[in-house]
Amino acid sequence: MSFRKDSGIVGPQPVDFIPNAPQRVVDGREEDIPVVIAASEDRLGGAIAAINSIQHNTRSNVIFYIVTLNGTADHLRSWLSSGNLKSIRYKIVNFDTKLLEGKVKEDPDQGESIKPLTFARFYLPILVPRAKKAIYMDDDVIVQGDILALYNTPLKPGHAAAFSEDCDSTSAKVVIRGAGNQYNYIGYLDYKKERIRKLSMKASTCSFNPGVFVANLTEWRRQNITSQLEKWMKLNVEEGLYSRTLAGSITTPPLLIVFYQQHSTIDPMWNVRHLGSSAGKRYSPQFVKAAKLLHWNGHFKPWGRTASYTDVWEKWYIPDPTGKFSLIRRHVEISHTK
Repeated sequence: MSFRKDSGIVGPQPVDFIPNAPQRVVDGREEDIPVVIAASEDRLGGAIAAINSIQHNTRSNVIFYIVTLNGTADHLRSWLSSGNLKSIRYKIVNFDTKLLEGKVKEDPDQGESIKPLTFARFYLPILVPRAKKAIYMDDDVIVQGDILALYNTPLKPGHAAAFSEDCDSTSAKVVIRGAGNQYNYIGYLDYKKERIRKLSMKASTCSFNPGVFVANLTEWRRQNITSQLEKWMKLNVEEGLYSRTLAGSITTPPLLIVFYQQHSTIDPMWNVRHLGSSAGKRYSPQFVKAAKLLHWNGHFKPWGRTASYTDVWEKWYIPDPTGKFSLIRRHVEISHTK
């Protein structure tokens, strides 16, 4: 199994399957489950913990497509060859940042530089060229259920993806203050702009979270979803179409436009969110234990300053054998004092 060189995104690199994990014979019933996860150097420990949690909780044939930038691949390989991770099947995919030229611009108001890997999810058919279906997930998650159940999420005919809705998700019961309107299209798009108004999308439409989703790649290719997303990225550079008080990530607005009333939904327990905000502390331990997937979206990452339920995350973390990545912790973890 090797990537085509003409894909424009993946260089001629060897397949990274681990030699001591022979591929099980696919008997027609058990198919490979491609899981795409982006791994940036400064957050590598997150991707490692997510991968470990997925692998531990399934018997299915998972292949991890780990998307990274040039300088990170060697570090990632050395970490993956340690201890518990030796049995995983993976491929390291180099993301070509040239794909984003003319489609993103730095926004001083957002106070954050553009992180190229956040856009990897727009290019799934190129990253996983032969798959008919794939799961994408952010690096700040822990999977506690069997990934096969998420992979088997039913997608309606004509739908290229299934997301977790914001309004009716279990996470939406937690109100996030000071982050724009987290749950509606108006929190992400500037309805003063004529181009947005012409789309006739209701401003009160429930948004969805793009940090975890299931994609029907056959349908994605058929509808040229990647080209549609790129179109809205370019138009935003030219016309500034995103909300000025943008709630969440700059990758969300193009997805909201392209998938407006054209997506299926995943079970809300497969994207229990906001553990990375102060609101995450409001979840009961029983609820956190029952969640199929925990998502530390927000400012407080479980490998950084003390977030909620870092003990749950650390159960899956494997220390970096190279010593480059280390957890940042306060001396006293207030959340653990009863």
